[in-house]
Amino acid sequence: MASLRTTVGAALAAVFLAAAPAGAAEDRGFTIEDPRITESSGLAASRAHPGVYWTHNDQDEPRVFAVDSKTGRTVATVTLRGVGKPRDMEAISVGADGDVYVGDIGDNLDGSWDHVWIYRFREPDKLRDQTVDATQYTVRYADGPRNAEALMVHPRTGRVYIASKNEEGGGLYEGPARLSTGGANVFRRIAEVPWVTDGAFSPDGTRLVLRSYFSARAYAWKDGRPGADERVSVPLQGQSESVTYTLDGSAMLFGSEGRQSGVVSVAVEGAPEGGGDEEGTTSSGVGADGRASGGAGEKAGPGDSGSFALGALVLAGAVGLVMGLKRLLRRG
Repeated sequence: MASLRTTVGAALAAVFLAAAPAGAAEDRGFTIEDPRITESSGLAASRAHPGVYWTHNDQDEPRVFAVDSKTGRTVATVTLRGVGKPRDMEAISVGADGDVYVGDIGDNLDGSWDHVWIYRFREPDKLRDQTVDATQYTVRYADGPRNAEALMVHPRTGRVYIASKNEEGGGLYEGPARLSTGGANVFRRIAEVPWVTDGAFSPDGTRLVLRSYFSARAYAWKDGRPGADERVSVPLQGQSESVTYTLDGSAMLFGSEGRQSGVVSVAVEGAPEGGGDEEGTTSSGVGADGRASGGAGEKAGPGDSGSFALGALVLAGAVGLVMGLKRLLRRG
C-alpha cells in the first residue's frame, strides 16, 4: 500500500531529475541494476572485496546482495541459514572481524515489538550465490521498544550501535561489549540524535555520520561517545535510506530505495590519503578530542548553503507538483 512518504518521494524524485546539477554524481557512484533489489535500505563496503557493497531489501527473505560498484550488478546473493523470518531489515554493517551484521530493527509502529534482531555471518571469501550459516541475536532497548533504521559496528572496537528514528529526534544506543546468543542483548541510550535513516563509522573509527531524508551530520568519535558535530553535504534523492564510507575513507556513498536506485559518491573534505589518524584531526575537520579544528564549535560543510537553497527550491517544486496532481484528479 502506497504511503505518504512514497508519494512524496516519487514527486521529489521527478523534481530532482530536473534540479540536480550536471556532474552531481561523482566517481564511484553507481546504479543498482538487480531488479530484485527494490528497497535498498542499507549499504556497507565489503572489507574482503574492495569495490563491492552489501545491500538488502526491507521486507524479504533472509538474504543480502553483493553489488559491484563498477557495473552496478549483483555478483553474489547470500542466503542466511539459522535465522528466522525477517520482519523489517533496515541496516547493514561490516565489522573489523570480517563479519557482516544485518539489523532487522525496523518497527514502523514505534513499539509494537518488544525485541528486534541482529543477524551476523562471516563475509564469504568468494563471491558467488551461496547459503551461509548465520548467528541471530535478540536485541532489547533499556528504555523500551522503538523504531530504528541505523546499525553501525565500530571498525576498531567491534561494538554495535543503533540509532532510533523518531519525528522529534532519536537516540543513539550502545550494545554490550560482546553480543550474546544466551539471552537478550540490552542496548542503552548514550546520546540524543536527530531523525536518522542510516549511519556509518569512518574506516578509522574517528567519525560517525548519521543521515536523514534531506540532511546528514558527522560527529567526532572518541572514547565510545559522539562529540562535536557538523553538517555534511548530501545528494538529493527520492527516498534517502542508506550511507556508507568507501573502504579508504575518501568518500561517502549515499543510497536510496526504488528500482534501479542510484548510489551517489560524495568526497570527504580534507580526507588524508589512506584514511585519517585516530589521535589527530579527523577528515571532517573535527579533532579526535571532540573539538572542531580552528576552535569553531560547528561549521557548515562545503556547499551546505547551496544545498539548502536547492533543497528549498526542490521542495517547493515537489509541493507544486503534488498540488497540481490533486487538482487534476478533482477535475477528473
